[in-house]
Amino acid sequence: MSTLEGSLSILKNPAIIMYLLKGIAFTIVLSVVAVILGILIGSLLALARNYCTSAKTRVFKWLATSYIEIFRNTPLLLWIFICLVFFPVPKALSDAMFGLSSVEVKLLVKASAALILFTSSVIAEIVRGGLNSVAQGQFEAGYSQGFSTIQVMIYIVLPQAYRKIIPTLLSQVITTIKDSSYLANVAVIELMSRVKTLLSSANNYNGTGTVNVSDVFVLFGFAALIYFIINFTLSSSVRYMQKHPRRFF
Repeated sequence: MSTLEGSLSILKNPAIIMYLLKGIAFTIVLSVVAVILGILIGSLLALARNYCTSAKTRVFKWLATSYIEIFRNTPLLLWIFICLVFFPVPKALSDAMFGLSSVEVKLLVKASAALILFTSSVIAEIVRGGLNSVAQGQFEAGYSQGFSTIQVMIYIVLPQAYRKIIPTLLSQVITTIKDSSYLANVAVIELMSRVKTLLSSANNYNGTGTVNVSDVFVLFGFAALIYFIINFTLSSSVRYMQKHPRRFF
């Protein structure tokens, strides 16, 4: 058996395929959670940065601006390591679950927190761009109908802003999925981490008794293919939405 055949045989093992599929599932779930919480936190940051301009609320504008600029202009990997050391894990999230040990769950929560903090700062600027694209006349129209500022935001401004940023937001989802691979540096259980773990023990599965260069190409090539399929599907969706906006907006 050649080394390449041995490496390819790794991917014919049903247990290994299931192991990698679980990694893919965790990657998608982590990314979706990061984006959803990122949208919630990012929207609050964008609103504070854009509209907290009075003397009483200006401190929120400064805090939001500081948060956005600090996280957006520093590496994600830096915050992963910072959260790994300093982020407190609530007791409710420190027990074994999903087939993971308590230590793995804690690592997962810490790494996920870093991804959420980083993603929210980027999404905040995306949302702010959407808010700035809404004409000032929309505010005046809302006020003329007797709406309060909060009602104008909820019923008029934010829906328009979100509609305009959907393509850009989907692009950020793609970036977040790729960025989740950084979590492999702290031994969590997403796809890239599982590929690295599998590579370290490839000699047990390739039939040659040693880890070969072909194992690296096969396993990381498989990971690259999965990332490509997921992200190409999303990017194709973005292009389709941009070509046919009336079907969605």
